[in-house]
Amino acid sequence: MAPVTIRHRTSYRYRAPVRLQAHRLVLRPRESRELKLERIDLTITPNAAVAWSQDVFGNGVATVTFQAMTAELVIESVAEIDLDAPAWPIFPIAASAIEYPFPYSDDERTDLGSLTLNQHLDRGGRLRVWAGGFVYSRPTDTLSLLKDLNTGVANQIAYEVREDEGTQSPLETLDRARGSCRDLATLFAEAARSLGFGARLVSGYLHDPARDLIGSSGLGSTHARAEVYLPGAGWVTFDPTNRSVGGANLIPVAVARDIRQIMPVSGSYVGAADAFDDMAVEVSVVGTV
Repeated sequence: MAPVTIRHRTSYRYRAPVRLQAHRLVLRPRESRELKLERIDLTITPNAAVAWSQDVFGNGVATVTFQAMTAELVIESVAEIDLDAPAWPIFPIAASAIEYPFPYSDDERTDLGSLTLNQHLDRGGRLRVWAGGFVYSRPTDTLSLLKDLNTGVANQIAYEVREDEGTQSPLETLDRARGSCRDLATLFAEAARSLGFGARLVSGYLHDPARDLIGSSGLGSTHARAEVYLPGAGWVTFDPTNRSVGGANLIPVAVARDIRQIMPVSGSYVGAADAFDDMAVEVSVVGTV
């Protein structure tokens, strides 16, 4: 396993003291057979009460409440993990799902629920037609189809750093032919859903010791991708930003139906309409020897 330290610092400044409402933090790395969380420390200024819970997806969520008014809010998370995701994973897909199309079992379809349904309007079935262009025959190899879709998103959509809040709709991303990692991941997940797959969005970090991955900045960055459920193999990671399959170099924090459900920091304040001054985010993802 490779030890990795993640530092994530978010700071807000206000022109005058404000009263902070409860904030929701989604910063705890999500443990799995490929990731072991050794420790996580939260430092918050001003002093705050922290209550941990799990959301409907099993993500670790911290709810932070404040007493004093303040002109500054600083949230810093330091997590130490062991990462052990293979660069060339083998996916033991069940025989019933090796070829597409295939039916999920009744239990699988019930439990996947809304993860099989498109979350964005697709008037006229334009996205479904676009995604169907990657189905070269029926039947066809399931994993090859998803890899082609993953590569197709990367080929047709140029990556851009986009600081705006929110996520583009899949059709907007197709029209602009540009998008951030969360836009590319959303397009992939929605396209997979239009083909009948269960898919979910993943927020987290990019570990890039070689400094050659798209979406990496300096010592590290937040990074979004998607997962598709395949019987036998379970949840398989697809990162269209880097045309990759599997969890190598990816540190998951949370999974959800929609990326907006797992923003790292969300909250509000009570104060003057023009009280907000600025915000800064600093992330480092560093492996240790």
